[in-house]
Amino acid sequence: MIKVLVAEDMHIVRGALVALLGLEADIEVVAECASGDEILPLAQSARPDIALIDIDLPGKDGLTAAAELHEQLPEVRTLILTSLGSPGTLRRALAAKVNGFLRKDAPADRLANAVRGVAAGRRVVDGDLALAAWDSEECPLTAREIEVLRLASVGSEPTEIAAELFLSAGTVRNYLTTIVSKLSARNRVDAVRIARESGWL
Repeated sequence: MIKVLVAEDMHIVRGALVALLGLEADIEVVAECASGDEILPLAQSARPDIALIDIDLPGKDGLTAAAELHEQLPEVRTLILTSLGSPGTLRRALAAKVNGFLRKDAPADRLANAVRGVAAGRRVVDGDLALAAWDSEECPLTAREIEVLRLASVGSEPTEIAAELFLSAGTVRNYLTTIVSKLSARNRVDAVRIARESGWL
């Protein structure tokens, strides 16, 4: 029996996922939650084989939670569900050491097969998305620039970003100027939009 934890913040979607998996004779949902912050403690108590995680969760996002699981409970394999099927998002997921990556609009039978594949030790990735990621350009921003842009994307001012990252406000402004330039953006807001659409943020 493959034991699964389901993390999805939309109640109807989570209910549908649990019901779909419940139809499979070899799969059992042992835990479910609605936020990224709940995943690790729940996995520590329920000990699932697979954590099925929505990428866009409140609290910790799905990729952060998956990376945390990989570090703390490496025996729990992770399958990310997303409605954001961009190549950049897939690259970020693979960097977070997830074991599978599936779009939410995939056919229902593909979900159960993806769970089985990940449980068997295979890496399961949507084929069209994998090809798109192969052909897509890599993110031109450094890890630090992405960190700065992520904080700017939620409305933090340069002084707040500086305090959060232990940098000077001048250094943060320089980072933001470089980011806008690298992305050929009109301004900071446009840079956030470009990075989001490319799946880099």
